[in-house]
Amino acid sequence: MDEALKEMLAQITTATLTTVLLKKGLRNVWLRGPMPLGAAARVMGPAFTLRFVPAREDLATPASWSSPTSTRAAIEDMPTGAIAVVDAGGCTDAGIAGDILSARMRHRGVAALVTDGVVRDKYGVLGTGLPVWCAGVAAPPSVAGLTFAGWQEPIGCGGVAVMPGDIIVADGDGVVCIPRSLVEEVAEQGMEQERLEAWIMREVQAGSPLPGLYPADEANQRRYEEAKAAGRA
Repeated sequence: MDEALKEMLAQITTATLTTVLLKKGLRNVWLRGPMPLGAAARVMGPAFTLRFVPAREDLATPASWSSPTSTRAAIEDMPTGAIAVVDAGGCTDAGIAGDILSARMRHRGVAALVTDGVVRDKYGVLGTGLPVWCAGVAAPPSVAGLTFAGWQEPIGCGGVAVMPGDIIVADGDGVVCIPRSLVEEVAEQGMEQERLEAWIMREVQAGSPLPGLYPADEANQRRYEEAKAAGRA
């Protein structure tokens, strides 16, 4: 993403993004499960997808960590600024990554890790500084419940279809996936929605009743446009 687009998305909450996408007919964009592991700054970036399937004993072994098809190999393909989005099938009893993998992602400039599964080595992961959104923590390694299957292919994470290159935005309310083809339009409309809602909030704090204000009816929309033209919104 270019810097102008990133600056726009940095000002738009995931709550606003879901509303804008809903107006475009996209209802299933908020990932179920992933929430901030630590403090939640807003991050955004293109999705770099990884996929696990349920463990099979001949494949899910410690030896598989050295395979050409492994999380280790996938991490070496991750570009700076990407968000690693990991389909763990909602498995919560085997960590898809720990402190060492998180440290390597951080070193490579990965913006964040998002998964509908869990991580291990919680405090070590937090210590790396890599922002993580996940469904919790678990001590067992990935092969205790999962087999790594590949990367940079379509996945389902938290019940949402995520394509490589889709734009991911994550904050304290969770994670939203924006189709790459819509991101510029969504960002522009999201910025306008944030401006409108900031104006509405000021009106509410000044004592205005909600009916006709939120959502804004024609009269209040006109008042907002006048305030915006005058630099008051």
